[in-house]
Amino acid sequence: MYDNVDPTPVNERIAALDIVRGFALLGMLIANMPGFSSSFFAEADASETWPSLLDKSAAMVHDMLFAGKFNSVFSLLFGISFTIQLGRLLEREPDRAMAIYTRRLLALLAFGLVHTMAFWNGDVLHIYALLGFGLLLLRNVSDRVVYTLIGACLLYPVVSGTLRVFVMTPGVVAMQVSQMQAWEASNNLAYGQGSFLVAALEHAREAVYFYTDPFMLWGALGFYAQITTTMLIGFLVGRNGWVRRIPELMPWVKRVQWWALGVGGVCTLIFGILGQLDDPPAPSLAKVVVGIAYVLSRLGMAMFYVLTIVRVAQLPSWQRRLGPMAAAGRMTLTNYLMQTLIATTIFYGWGFGLWNKVGPAAGLLLAFAVFFIVQVPLSVWWLRHFQYGPLEWLWRLATYGHRPAMLSGANSVAPVR
Repeated sequence: MYDNVDPTPVNERIAALDIVRGFALLGMLIANMPGFSSSFFAEADASETWPSLLDKSAAMVHDMLFAGKFNSVFSLLFGISFTIQLGRLLEREPDRAMAIYTRRLLALLAFGLVHTMAFWNGDVLHIYALLGFGLLLLRNVSDRVVYTLIGACLLYPVVSGTLRVFVMTPGVVAMQVSQMQAWEASNNLAYGQGSFLVAALEHAREAVYFYTDPFMLWGALGFYAQITTTMLIGFLVGRNGWVRRIPELMPWVKRVQWWALGVGGVCTLIFGILGQLDDPPAPSLAKVVVGIAYVLSRLGMAMFYVLTIVRVAQLPSWQRRLGPMAAAGRMTLTNYLMQTLIATTIFYGWGFGLWNKVGPAAGLLLAFAVFFIVQVPLSVWWLRHFQYGPLEWLWRLATYGHRPAMLSGANSVAPVR
């Protein structure tokens, strides 16, 4: 059925986006490192696992500059890529474009569900896939509708945070803390001491809990709203063709870049300072302010990072230097899932057993080491021989229904455009 449909050729890729993806992969690894090395439920009672000044400083850098920013970058890129890929499909195969793209999203959903149910519960692939189906429904709506939805997503933390002040009574908070401490103990046994099968069963149990417990669902809805915000911004950027008009739009890009830094930087400071001052687990009006500042910090800093990298990628002197980052970005799916494989091998009991033994400072250094010593060189080497990463090849096979040519005819990264 799909024999005459070809995947997007390498020379049609926008390499500036691949460079951004490469940097986002590094940011994601840094942001995810605490979730790889210890339980998501740790410090539920506001206790400190790593009280040294070095680790506290590294944790603050992590929270203020990395946490949440780079899955927002990826969701922005997902929204841009959605419009580009679907647009090409509609031009080439108008009768089958929707079916093909649906297969693409279903394949991504399958990757994500396997990842979160068996390997690690911090997966975002299934979230991108689910929201991708939402983008299919929105593909023909006006920009005004999209702007309205973005506004609603930005309003969500105000409404949700205020509601929490009234709903989260001391009794409810105590119950939540008790449940999270039980989960932390269970995680420590399964991930810190268990076999691969025991860890996989714990991941499955945890994934079910995240999507069935009312309070976990409440938190998940907030996360979905934040991811949707940047995905819709990417959707607007892609559908209006702004990515291919970067040189022409450079004055506008510069203004938005510095506005994003201003808003993101101020909100990051508010989030970082107030978050330290209002540390108890119980909700408060101060926490509402912290939550709003976090959301705006996440959006502002993500936009600043993207626009800064895009600007640098336009400079001829930097294009060759950033080639290795583009190579990593061309293998986003493979590298993202590889990070889980490497990190769980390092930290879990069935691997090297460093669970709860690596603090924020060491985790930050480890993330840089894994990315620049393993992932970037491996990506460059792989793409000298093959057109696609191994999981990108499998994704295309599932999407198009036939084997894409794996061997590379051109062993270089496409020029930056």
